[in-house]
Amino acid sequence: MKKLNSMADLEGVRRLLKDQRLEAERQEKLRLEAERKQREEAQLFQRQVQDVTPLPNSNRKVHDTTKPPPIARQRELDDAHVLQESISDEMDVERFLETDDKLSYRRNGIGLEALKRLRSGKWVIQAQIDLHGYRTEEAREAVGEFLRTCVKHDVRCVRIIHGKGLGSVGKEPVLKDKVKRWLVQKDEVLAFCQAPPRDGGAGALLVILKAKQM
Repeated sequence: MKKLNSMADLEGVRRLLKDQRLEAERQEKLRLEAERKQREEAQLFQRQVQDVTPLPNSNRKVHDTTKPPPIARQRELDDAHVLQESISDEMDVERFLETDDKLSYRRNGIGLEALKRLRSGKWVIQAQIDLHGYRTEEAREAVGEFLRTCVKHDVRCVRIIHGKGLGSVGKEPVLKDKVKRWLVQKDEVLAFCQAPPRDGGAGALLVILKAKQM
C-alpha cells in the first residue's frame, strides 16, 4: 500500500472511505439477492412436492432432527465492533494530560522528546480531518474511521481540526474536549498536543499514530 506523503493525499483517504462504504452497500445487495433466491427456490420446491403422498409409516426409526440454535456470527462481529468503538465521552481526561499550557498527552512508553518534536513542528503532517459541521456521534465515527485508515496507510502524524466552538451554542467548543477524551482511549494514538498557531492553534490537535503492523 502506498504511503501518504503529503496532505494532498488526504483525498486518497477520502476516496478509500467512500469505496469502503460502496463495497459494504454492494455486499448488502448481494446478501439480499441471495436471500430472495433462496426463498424462491424454497417456494418452488413446495409447489413441486405439494401433491406427493407420504409413504405409510413402518418400523422405521425416526431420528431426532432438532438442530442446535444457529450462532449469529455476524452479530458477534458487529457487537465486537461496537464494543471497540464504545469510547466514553465522560471519562476524566485531565489525569492523562501533561501539565503544560497545551494539555498534551503521551502514552506510557512514549518519550518526552517525541512530544517536543511534535510541538515544535518537526513531525510532518501527512493527513487531516476537519470536524466542522459534524454532530458528536458523526464526529466520533469519523475520527475512528480516519485513525484506522491512516494507520493502515502507515500515516504517522495527522491533524484533527475540532474548531474553537465559535459557531456553537454558547460559543463553547463542544468537540474540543470530546476529541481529547476519544483520543486517549484509542490504541492507534501514541501522543497529541494542541497545534501551533500556524496549524490551527486552539482549534486543532496534532496527533502521532502508531506504526503500521507488518
